[in-house]
Amino acid sequence: MPTKNFHLAAMVLVAIPHFLCAQPYPAHWWTPVPEANKPAWEILPQAAKPGEVILSKRNELGILSNFAPTAFTLYGKRYASVEGFWQMMLYPEGPLGKSNDPRAKFPGITWAHTRDEVAQMIAFDAKNAGELGEQNMKKMGIDWVTFDGKRIKYWSMEKGEHYLLILAAMRAKLEQNPKVKEILLSTGTLILRPDHYQEDNPPAEWEYFKIWMDLRNELQTLPHP
Repeated sequence: MPTKNFHLAAMVLVAIPHFLCAQPYPAHWWTPVPEANKPAWEILPQAAKPGEVILSKRNELGILSNFAPTAFTLYGKRYASVEGFWQMMLYPEGPLGKSNDPRAKFPGITWAHTRDEVAQMIAFDAKNAGELGEQNMKKMGIDWVTFDGKRIKYWSMEKGEHYLLILAAMRAKLEQNPKVKEILLSTGTLILRPDHYQEDNPPAEWEYFKIWMDLRNELQTLPHP
């Protein structure tokens, strides 16, 4: 009987998915943070409901933020962050003053940065550059950005070309930064939530936390050696 029980226990252990073996989760992921003086945009760790975790920039889960300095190469070009990649697309292609991009020649429009400069930005530097780009888009009355010379609709409720580019960037970040993979897998089966407030019903690529759960599921279903 002891031998039989041992074999049964071993079978159970083998059946447990490898991504569950790292549990329980670190308690500090939910450690309450004082509300006083927090930025208006931030959702604090304690806001998570049972079974959820906030991807807070206050702990290691912040590496999953688009802001994080997790450099990657995509289609032969290096980017300092997903945020830099994202916001870069709002800027004219080619060197300013010599570009054939209509955004570069639009009357009354000035660009505080070059496209290449934005590609190497992280965190709020990249976000702020993007806000300047969006302001220029409104002045020009356009709803598109570009990648590799092609115009792409910027705000679409369909998973179009912009979504696919952001997905490719996030996948490259995951594959080229081992720590990103390690931390993503460490979240096990938790529901991932953003650490900042979002607009109602945004396009799918704005919901980066859902993309991470999709990518996590891909990793968890891969054969484990």
